[in-house]
Amino acid sequence: MSNHQPTLPESLLSVRTFPTREAMGEAAAEDVAKTIHQIMERKETVRMIFASAPSQLEMLTSLSTLDIPWSRVEAFHMDEYIGLPVEAPQGFGNWLQNHFFNVVEVGKTHLLDMNGSTDQTQYYARELESAPIDIVCLGIGVNGHIAFNDPPVADFNDPLDIKTVELEPACRQQQVDEGCFATLAEVPTHAVTLTIPRLLRAEHLFCIVPGAHKRTAVTATLHGPVSPDCPASILNTHANCTLYLDAESAPA
Repeated sequence: MSNHQPTLPESLLSVRTFPTREAMGEAAAEDVAKTIHQIMERKETVRMIFASAPSQLEMLTSLSTLDIPWSRVEAFHMDEYIGLPVEAPQGFGNWLQNHFFNVVEVGKTHLLDMNGSTDQTQYYARELESAPIDIVCLGIGVNGHIAFNDPPVADFNDPLDIKTVELEPACRQQQVDEGCFATLAEVPTHAVTLTIPRLLRAEHLFCIVPGAHKRTAVTATLHGPVSPDCPASILNTHANCTLYLDAESAPA
């Protein structure tokens, strides 16, 4: 059965565009904070999934300054390299710890490790499934990936919640271009990622995508067919997803 889906007659995706990365990050953070407070009016704990990438930094920095009872937040992250040293700063769990979790002191965090073991990923999947996920903060890669669901492995009907994947060359090159690694050879070839259906089951999605190098992927997301050729295009089908762009990433 083909995994391709027809273009929707009308996208459900909400799009907000700002003149700078900083303004984009501040607005996204304010929207996330507002949603956290709304959920806390009816739930004791808010369960969130975070992306780890330079594209998220302005939003996370702004979010850390807002008045939020972080002790009532349970946090996950959405993907992790396999094979890096445990202390490597490029590790996504380490990046989130250094830039966010250690700043706001989240009540409970769940971090993927970098050995990609079946036991650990199965445990992580069970923790994710133990209660609904309220909020996902994510980005879009230069090849349209969300989490590490690159076009060759993206599956809109994936039966799994988490899986091991081989990273596409364009995805690995992005890590070099963004200054995370010095050379392509240093970028791991495999990773563990949450799948697309797992992410889409969250109640609210906030997608933060700055930078000129993301414009092609954003254009495909907004104006192309809903297809695994651009995994982020599936965001058009989610009832509560907002896409935040800056002047450089917004289509002309």
